[in-house]
Amino acid sequence: MVAIVRLEEYEKLAYMRHFSEKATGRRTEDNSNPNLVSATGQSVLEFAEKHLFSPLGIHVTHNVVLRNKEEHITVMNDRNTSGWVVDPQGINTASWGLFLTAEEMTKIGQLYLDGGKCNGKQIIPAEWIEESTKEHSRWSELSYGYLWWVIDDKKHTYAALGDGGNVIYINTNKKIVVSIASFFMPEAKDRIALIIEHIEPVFENCT
Repeated sequence: MVAIVRLEEYEKLAYMRHFSEKATGRRTEDNSNPNLVSATGQSVLEFAEKHLFSPLGIHVTHNVVLRNKEEHITVMNDRNTSGWVVDPQGINTASWGLFLTAEEMTKIGQLYLDGGKCNGKQIIPAEWIEESTKEHSRWSELSYGYLWWVIDDKKHTYAALGDGGNVIYINTNKKIVVSIASFFMPEAKDRIALIIEHIEPVFENCT
């Protein structure tokens, strides 16, 4: 099926996200991937499927087209939504719009915890794991790497924080990965505090 998206509508969605992030203190990302498309000659989804999703056993089969604000809200609140959002040029968004299950999110977290290896194969360079999870900028009092929030550099904990409370949390020292997948919540409570205070202690005495 081919969908035609008006650029004005997409820009309204992008502006809505930007305005919301400014109002809530969230970081605004560059949501396009044109450089990868130009360099590889593949769509972002095709490239990710071959080099990341398939090796990890993650299934992202199609693109998601959002024509307006109403479709955006509906998609974000549908537990059966799958796929990856594209912009009007058909390019997958970089920092949001990828719909994964909690199990699939955990696979990405485990890949990072294991230094980029999966089943003995190096999927992502270990150097990139280290580089992307250390501070490169700050947002208020929070440290930020490359699409990862650095929770505690000394304890080697970091997290990917998505819309409405979705989280991939990694504690390198304790060898823990925690993933939370939820419906979209405009004012999601602090998932990191929940993980540190209530989930991590459960595993303290595990061997």
